[in-house]
Parts: sequence; structure tokens; C-alpha cells
Amino acid sequence: MASPLKKLISTFLFLLSSTVIIVASSEPLCHPYKSIISFGDSIADTGNYLRLFDVNHLPQAAFLPYGETFFHPPSGRYSDGRLIIDFIAEFLGLPYVPPYFGSQNVSFEQGINFAVYGATALDRAFLMEKGIESDFTNVSLNVQLNTFKQVLPNLCASSSRDCREMLGDSLVLMGEIGGNDYNYPFFERKTVNEIKELVPLIIKTISSAIVDLVDLGGKTFLVPGNFPIGCSASYLTLFHNAKEEEHDPFTGCIPWLNEFGEYHNDQLKTELKRLQKLYPHVNIIYADYYNSIYTFFQEPAKYGFKNRPLAACCGVGGKYNFTVNEECGYRGVNYCQNPSEYVNWDGYHLTEAAYRKIAHGLLNGPYATPAFDWSCPGSASVDKKYSFSS
Repeated sequence: MASPLKKLISTFLFLLSSTVIIVASSEPLCHPYKSIISFGDSIADTGNYLRLFDVNHLPQAAFLPYGETFFHPPSGRYSDGRLIIDFIAEFLGLPYVPPYFGSQNVSFEQGINFAVYGATALDRAFLMEKGIESDFTNVSLNVQLNTFKQVLPNLCASSSRDCREMLGDSLVLMGEIGGNDYNYPFFERKTVNEIKELVPLIIKTISSAIVDLVDLGGKTFLVPGNFPIGCSASYLTLFHNAKEEEHDPFTGCIPWLNEFGEYHNDQLKTELKRLQKLYPHVNIIYADYYNSIYTFFQEPAKYGFKNRPLAACCGVGGKYNFTVNEECGYRGVNYCQNPSEYVNWDGYHLTEAAYRKIAHGLLNGPYATPAFDWSCPGSASVDKKYSFSS
């Protein structure tokens, strides 16, 4: 059965990578980016982890219900459908960004995605020295960046355009990355103070990657912050012994975990401001994933989610429908019939419905700093909101 499955997945990804979805608008809308270059982890992985796997031992995202809302045959995305990067591509009228690993043909026109499920900002060897296990992948941010640098000459050779110009015309999605650097030690029960020691190292790694890409010609970077992990079904399950008064009475989230995410984000924003001053010709945009997501738990009905949307849609067991080693994609694990009403998909990742709303908040405001300017040069500025296809 392995061979037909591999053929099915390969065929589907080939067809998907050649698909372009245009978002129509009656107002003048300028899309200054001709491609998307992506680095990160499973929040942006469009199939790299799947392609890096042995076809006889495929990961969870190779099986339904992953992809059941939109792609139907699973594409390797860790959600029921599209990710934030997919909605950004739709908005820009660009192809869904294909995974780099295992691809036969890559180009600036299609975009390139190096993000891999389980990836960390810090190198695996460094984390291992710190006593932190990182068994999912060794494709850290540095590995992704070095891979891009290696293939860049070939990418440029296949085009008549200047290499720096092509990178300058691209939107570089730098993450989300760093979340797994914290997930692994948290799940190994390291202390908060131990984990906080990693924050400046992670911020420095992200910053160095941006600088390297600026030197290569990159001009626009979208840099996401961390999630409110205290609202994640996996973390809520991990810390299930927390007393009721340790949970936020309105959201049910665990505040001290969210405060850790905010600590990371504050350090990241400070560093991005420093970089912006150093490179005034470059546009470095902070993507506020944290506050975008947290509003779903504060006012779920406003965004179309069910009350107290903390449980995972796909999972089994406990208050939050999540059990380690009995996770989504495993045999016998069920999923909800209405994922659009859920924020959490599998306990770690979010639903397509949540990702759609996050992308909308980035592209139309108010969760990108500075905000994107979609007005055409020479035309009157328009205050127009754009929606995504269903």
C-alpha cells in the first residue's frame, strides 16, 4: 500500500503547487510581492516534514482528518485545511507556497517554503547540550537558511532577473519559529527560569537570519511572535493539576504561561525595532499572533467560535480532548464535525477557521506593525477590507 499512497500524495502536491487563487476586488489594490519565501516550523509547513519522511512510516499529517476541510487528501499541513501562509498567498494572488524538500522544480515565481514541523530556532546539537531533547527534526532555522543560500544561485540562474531584485520583490515570512525551543523543555518539565535563558539566544538567531537575508537583498520581512500557549489544549492538559484559581476566570487559559509568551514577544519586538533603525530601507513587520489568537478566547462568539473554545477538535480524552500519544491522525482518534467552531485543531495547532482570521488581522489590521500598505502608488488611499475565498 505504500507505493499507491506515495503516488497519491506526490500527485496531489504537484497539482496543488501549480494552483493560483486570485482574490478579486473592485478597488485599486497593489500587491508589491511577486513571491513568498518562508522559514519556520509546523505553523507554516506546507508539506516539508511529510516529504522528509520514509513513505513507509508517514507522519500524522499524512492521514485524514488532516486536510479534510479544504485539501481533502492530506497535504502535510498540520491543520484541517489552510494555514496562515496559504491565506497570505491567496490574498496576494500567488500560488500556494510549495515545500522545498523533495521538490523537483523550485522557483521564485512559485515561492519557496523551508518551514518544517518540529523545527527549532536553535540548532539541535545546542539544545541537546542543554539537556533538551529534540527528536522530531534537525532542520533548525540555521539549516533552513543555509539550504536557501545553497540553492539561491540555481534559482537566480534560471531567471533573467537580478538575484537581489527577485529576493527584494519577495515577502519573507520569518516564522513562526522559536515556539518548539520552548515546547520541548516545557514538556520535559524544565523550570520557567531555565527556559527563559533560551529567549535571548532565540531572538539573536532570528535577528541574525534576517540580517543575512537583508545582505542578500531581502526588503520585506513578516516576523511572527509566539502564541498564547496558556490557551493551548496540550499545555492545559500538561498542567492539568493547576488549581482553578490559577486559570483566567474569563478565558480558562493559564496566565503565567501566556506571560512567558509575552516575554518572548516583547524581546522580539525590541530587537526588530533595533534592526529597523539599522536598515531603514527594509520593511520589518511584526506579526502579532499572540493578541490575534487571544481575542478568540476572550470573545469567541464574536469570531464564530463556540463558548470556551479550549478543547481540541481532533483528539481524545480529558477536559481538553487531548492525550499525548493518542493524538490526531492516530487510528481510533475522532474529530469534531464542525471544526470551524473550534480554535484548537489537534492540541498543538489551530483550525483553518482560526488561521483565516489571523491572516485577515495581519493583512487588513490591526495585528501587523507597521501595517501593510496595499494602496497603489499615485492612487488615492482606500480604506477597504478584503476577504478570503471559502
